[in-house]
Amino acid sequence: MPHFLDPHMYSFGNPELWVAFGLIIFFGILVWAGVPKLVAGALDAKAAKIQAELDEAARLRAEAEALLAQIRAEKAEAEAQAAAMLKAAEDDARRLEAEAKVKLEEAMVRRQALAERRIEQAEAQATAEVKAAATDLAAKAAEQILTARVAGQKTDPLLDAAIAQLGSRLN
Repeated sequence: MPHFLDPHMYSFGNPELWVAFGLIIFFGILVWAGVPKLVAGALDAKAAKIQAELDEAARLRAEAEALLAQIRAEKAEAEAQAAAMLKAAEDDARRLEAEAKVKLEEAMVRRQALAERRIEQAEAQATAEVKAAATDLAAKAAEQILTARVAGQKTDPLLDAAIAQLGSRLN
């Protein structure tokens, strides 16, 4: 048999009965004083505070997502600018390389032409020196021949005419 159905339970000498009355009176006072309303108001206030925090968190999340989207867009733009700058730098490098090749070829042509002119000048100078040496040698030979003839008192008009023309032809 359950304990609350026991007839001894409802006698005024039973302390458990007095505890039950006290508990019922205590709950009655709490209801009369409005404690359930206070508890409900406190719970409602706590719920409102939590809802406000959730709303703030949602707002912050939306701002963070917007900021993240903006940063991603800026990153994409920066990458595009970097790619454009790299392409421009590569184009400049190719253009400078082509210009350098052209300038190098022009410098090589100028140096080759200068070297050829110097060779021609050296050849001309060597030819002039050979002609001068040949003229001097011919003049000395003619002088020796003339000296030998003068010493022998023999004169040859053809030889004299050839010697006279020799100086003008060699120079």
